Amino acid sequence: MKILFMGTPDFAEISLEELYNAGYDIVGVVTNPDKPKGRGMKMLYTPVKEYALSKDLIVMQPEKVKDNPDFFKQVQKLAPDLICVVAYGKILPKEILDIPHLGCINLHGSLLPEYRGAAPIQWAVLNDDAKTGVTTIYMNEKMDAGDIILQEEVMIDENETTGELWDKLAKKGAKLLKRTVEQIEIGKAPRCKQPDNYTLAPMLDKEMSKINWMEMTSSKIKNLVRGLNPIMGAYAIYSEKKIKLWKVEIVTNEGIKQNSAAAGTVLCANDKEGLYIKTIDGVIKVLEIQGENSKKMPISDFLRGNKVQVGSKFE
Repeated sequence: MKILFMGTPDFAEISLEELYNAGYDIVGVVTNPDKPKGRGMKMLYTPVKEYALSKDLIVMQPEKVKDNPDFFKQVQKLAPDLICVVAYGKILPKEILDIPHLGCINLHGSLLPEYRGAAPIQWAVLNDDAKTGVTTIYMNEKMDAGDIILQEEVMIDENETTGELWDKLAKKGAKLLKRTVEQIEIGKAPRCKQPDNYTLAPMLDKEMSKINWMEMTSSKIKNLVRGLNPIMGAYAIYSEKKIKLWKVEIVTNEGIKQNSAAAGTVLCANDKEGLYIKTIDGVIKVLEIQGENSKKMPISDFLRGNKVQVGSKFE
């Protein structure tokens, strides 16, 4: 079977590696264009491109896939039997979907029809879901709306971050994609129409990363922190500086929780006991933090080098 693979981040790289190691004929790899990154603005390859080049695979990086006759001709010339898409980042037009005679399939990081869209893993954590999963579908022209082939559930730990769940789902998803391809190859892949009661997982907005102490409960703050770790980080303002919180826990000590201070107030701050901040319904303890123009570090290290006054406030 000849497969054309489309994907961009490390989530997709694991799936490409799985298919390659299974012995499938990867006739080409499509990934997003290189982007400048870092202080030196050095052009960096996508993880999928890095892997593809290491295996001497053909790599294509079109700026757009719709209304792109050159790309269409390239795909036609490769004549794939199947197109596998994993976190590619672009919606394929009908003219591309119609090329492979076995169709186009997509691996998605949720239990569809839940969380259609660009950020399903992040929203599962932000919403404090107990479980999520991975799904393979036959693609159509609508976003993540095609018929379901296979699914596998994955439980979410109450302290799990988006980054940790991302890695777990990437591995599960790669195995599920291989099983899907195997079933398509022998003509035994199931096909189930998605129900209409879908939910959406839109791209994350930087505006949502600021902690709203006056409206968010301890649980909401914790879920925001773990949901935005490691993508952008949740932040608060302290002494006119932007402070990112990377890991927090909810304090259950009733004596501390009953403190009548306003939300955002520092209740304790020393390198022995840690940093405790009042919320509208309790207290959170900060475990990992990042000062402005600094690096991420354990709270004890941060408090040894930064003065945080009891009674002061995070805004």
